[in-house]
Amino acid sequence: MIGAGAVQALPSYSRLVFAMNQSASPKDLLLTYIGGRTGERVLAGQSKPGQGETIHAVIWFCDLRDSTRLSEAMQLDEFLRLLNGFFDCSAGAVLAHGGEILSYIGDAVFAVFPIGRTGTPLDKACTPEEGACAAALAAARAALSRLAALNETRLQQGEPPLKFSLALHAGDVKYGNIGIAQRLQFTIIGSAVNEAARLVEICKALNRSIVVSSAFPRCFPDNLVSLGFHRLRGVNDPQEVFGLADDYHLPTIAVSSRTAPEPLASLSAFSLAQK
Repeated sequence: MIGAGAVQALPSYSRLVFAMNQSASPKDLLLTYIGGRTGERVLAGQSKPGQGETIHAVIWFCDLRDSTRLSEAMQLDEFLRLLNGFFDCSAGAVLAHGGEILSYIGDAVFAVFPIGRTGTPLDKACTPEEGACAAALAAARAALSRLAALNETRLQQGEPPLKFSLALHAGDVKYGNIGIAQRLQFTIIGSAVNEAARLVEICKALNRSIVVSSAFPRCFPDNLVSLGFHRLRGVNDPQEVFGLADDYHLPTIAVSSRTAPEPLASLSAFSLAQK
């Protein structure tokens, strides 16, 4: 039986579900609302502010494009159904490939693929890090495929297709509790998280569905193409970014560690991404 302390760590709406749904397992509800890996930590008693560990992980940020315009043109219930359909594409792909969803931030999915803990067979990857990156790339492709299927249905119903921006980055993060004793959240923090969020802006500026950072292992020469060097807001040095070879917006440039730096993104294109 789940302890009172673990229940208290849940958001207020989750505690309400516990009270209203006596037929469901409290542990199952806990894992549903805060995720499997995080839920197991809460059940193990790791529920103090600041408690956590430093891990190396792939960071996933995926948000719905034009969500403001869509929300203004739709009834709230209709927009909620749209969001849940989009989350089935993006968050569903994360879970199907061993990732952990940390939170939904408005219309965005914030997730993590801990290095060496995704279940990806190492005989299909060069290192445990590349195994996690391979899982994240597979999830990204699955999200594109799921969204394409959803858009077919939407077009048949006379609705416009949906698009997303997805950024993948790898780095050291602090994984643990933030907040206050009365309301905690398990999440990841660190400069790598901020850089991943900035990559979403580059994704929009280049009109790509998926952008991958230079910190991503380059064990996938047939899958990744260079998109040049770009400035990330708040990061001093320009960063080389990559895309999937079969993403459909820009001409491709072959990946090579010896390739000369591509020109920086234009100021006009980058300023659009910040609006």
